[in-house]
Amino acid sequence: MTDLEAVIYDCDGVLFESHQANLAYYNQIFAAFGCPSISDPDSAAAHICHTASSPVVLTKLMPAADVSAALQFAQGIDYRQFIPLMTEAPGLKASLGKLVRKYPLAIATNRGNSMPEILEHFKLAHYFKVVVTSRDVAQPKPAPDMLLLVAQRLAVDPERCLFIGDSTLDAGAAQAGEIPFIAFGAALQGGRMVRSHGELTDMLLVC
Repeated sequence: MTDLEAVIYDCDGVLFESHQANLAYYNQIFAAFGCPSISDPDSAAAHICHTASSPVVLTKLMPAADVSAALQFAQGIDYRQFIPLMTEAPGLKASLGKLVRKYPLAIATNRGNSMPEILEHFKLAHYFKVVVTSRDVAQPKPAPDMLLLVAQRLAVDPERCLFIGDSTLDAGAAQAGEIPFIAFGAALQGGRMVRSHGELTDMLLVC
């Protein structure tokens, strides 16, 4: 990775542990439309809530007739009530503080409108030169749209970016955009992976 020029992060599962917050958010929507809540954090439905964009989540987990109204309802929810349920990944700020001196940093996430409040709450906004969400592109991950948009806004060739993600959606987006990828944590097996932000920092600062 000697030609690396930029680092792009997924949000959930990489920057933050947010399973509890995401389930609370979607369960509020489900309750408003009489749908059963999701209680098992390890279920396939919970995984969808944690990785996919809201239109995809609601389309997969709600009756089709309710999806349009549920999306409107979701836009009226103040996500700030759920942010205290999120926790910052260990070593994150120390890692960002070192890496930002060498690379422009960015975020590409299937989240929608909640990113500004989350970054403000955790005092992280100043580390990231570009933040792209599902609201900024025609297709969320696993389409490569948001990664390619990040590269465009950073004025960096996609192949000189590195994407850090933790899901098959992240890996698929990187592959589709021909962007180098590193899996964060233990959720994805095979290929290059790191277990912590400290390990990521050590790897990238020797590039």
